[in-house]
Amino acid sequence: MQRLIFPVLLLSLLACSKSDDASSTTNPTTTTTTTGSVNITSVVKAKFASSVTITTSGDNIILKCDGRPNHKSPYYGVGNALYEPFPAGHSTNPNGSIIAQNYTMTIPAKPAAASTHEETSLGAIGLAITGAPIFNNNEGGNVALNAGTITSFDAAGAHPAQAGDYHYHVTGTYTTTDDANLVGFLRDGFPLYGRKDKDGTYPSNLDAYNGHTAATTEFPNGIYHYHTRNENYLNTGYYILKSGSYYGTKGTFTQ
Repeated sequence: MQRLIFPVLLLSLLACSKSDDASSTTNPTTTTTTTGSVNITSVVKAKFASSVTITTSGDNIILKCDGRPNHKSPYYGVGNALYEPFPAGHSTNPNGSIIAQNYTMTIPAKPAAASTHEETSLGAIGLAITGAPIFNNNEGGNVALNAGTITSFDAAGAHPAQAGDYHYHVTGTYTTTDDANLVGFLRDGFPLYGRKDKDGTYPSNLDAYNGHTAATTEFPNGIYHYHTRNENYLNTGYYILKSGSYYGTKGTFTQ
C-alpha cells in the first residue's frame, strides 16, 4: 500500500460519526485558570484558506466555512477542477463525495491552559487551514482506525462521512508530511503543527497532550502548540492527534 503523505476514525460503510456536541451550543465543561498571553488573531486571519470567513467578537475568534478543502481530492468527483485519483490500493467509501456544510468554530483569541482537561470526542476537534475539519483517530463507536477505513482515505488522509462532511484523520499531501508546517487550530485555540519543530528536529519534551511551548514560524516568540503524532499507522500516514485531551478550554464547533 502506498503511504499517504498526509497524519491525527467501524468500517468505511459506517464512515465517521459526528461528535455528541457537533451541533451543540452548550458551554464547555472545562475551565481556564488564566488568560493566555499570546493573541492568535493575526495568524488565524493570515493563514486560513480564503473560503474561511473570520470575524472577532469580544475575546473570541469566529471561523465560518463550508468544510470543502482548498486542495485536490478524488471525493470531488471526475470533472471537478479539484479532482485527482486515489492513491494506489485506495478507493471511495460509500459516502462518495464532498458536500458543502455550514460550520462555525468559535475559539479564544488568547488561548490558555485549562484547569481540567476535556477529552476529545468524535467529530470535529479543530479546523485545518485548508478549510476542512480535523478529527482524532477514532470512528463511530469510538473504534480506532482500521485497515478498512484507511483504504478509503485520499492522499490527504481524509474522507467524507455520511453527510458528505469531509475531514482529516491522518497527515497527508496537503497538510503536513515530515515537516513543521502549521496544520490548523484545535477547538481550544491552540495551533497544531507537523511532527517537527521550527529547527527541523523532532521535539523530545512533548507533554501528555502531545504539545509544548516553543517558537514556531508563525509565533516566533513562542506559544503552546500541539504536534501531530510521530506514529506511522499501517504505513499510511501519521495521526493528526490521537484521542486524548485538549490542553485548553474547548470552544464550540457547530453545524
